[in-house]
Amino acid sequence: MQRARGRAAVRFASSDRGVRLAGLHQSGAAKALLPRTHGPVPEAVFLNTAGGVTGGDVFDYRLDLDAGARCVATTQTAERVYASSGGAGRIDVRLTAGAGAVLDWLPQETILFDQAALDRTTEIDLGPDAQCLSVETLILGRAAMGETVRRLALRDRRTIRRNGRPIVAEPVALDDRILARGDAAGLAGARALATLVFVAPGAEDALGPVREDLAQATGIAAAASSWDGRLILRAMAPGGAPLRRALVRLIARLGQAGLPRVWQA
Repeated sequence: MQRARGRAAVRFASSDRGVRLAGLHQSGAAKALLPRTHGPVPEAVFLNTAGGVTGGDVFDYRLDLDAGARCVATTQTAERVYASSGGAGRIDVRLTAGAGAVLDWLPQETILFDQAALDRTTEIDLGPDAQCLSVETLILGRAAMGETVRRLALRDRRTIRRNGRPIVAEPVALDDRILARGDAAGLAGARALATLVFVAPGAEDALGPVREDLAQATGIAAAASSWDGRLILRAMAPGGAPLRRALVRLIARLGQAGLPRVWQA
């Protein structure tokens, strides 16, 4: 069976006239769209034209912001990871933000189907005073279709560095054994998981308002903490809809330019 391959890379630079596109590469089944925006912050939208990921597929996405540049990056739609007939699909995401740059990495949900196998790495490197908002959401099957995920092999490693030093490390591993557990050590019946990370000077000041937003959210279990220029929130829910509603509100609060347009479609 033919496997899908793709690489998309975008670079933005800052100039006297604002942020400008400084580089664009696309190959295979990976594309990068640059929709027109009405504000000063550009958007980059990554797209998998293969329609999903399965065993043996390899995708590479890269976004580089030069010093002082800004960007909101997302994905065109939810990424679907289908049952694997052999081996794991691989997705590598590498994002860099130079000194004083502001990056929002807001991919839409990753939907994992029964017998899916995925190995994903997300690395974000921040320069001095750079700021980053990152959101990742995992959904186990499609609840509306009555799907149940019993077999799964997920390795999802997320790392954020400041000046080359790791400041956030978020390894996520889900397999058959964890799915079978119904207690707090497993998923406790949740079918959707989300992590939000906000790294910025003074990020601690946002903790109170974020907790107020969480107190008003319904249908989710969530907690947030903040220290030393970073805020981390983890949430889980029986389905993806309540998580998405909560994240929309949080992105509106913490993001530099609100929701990406594709999130509003």
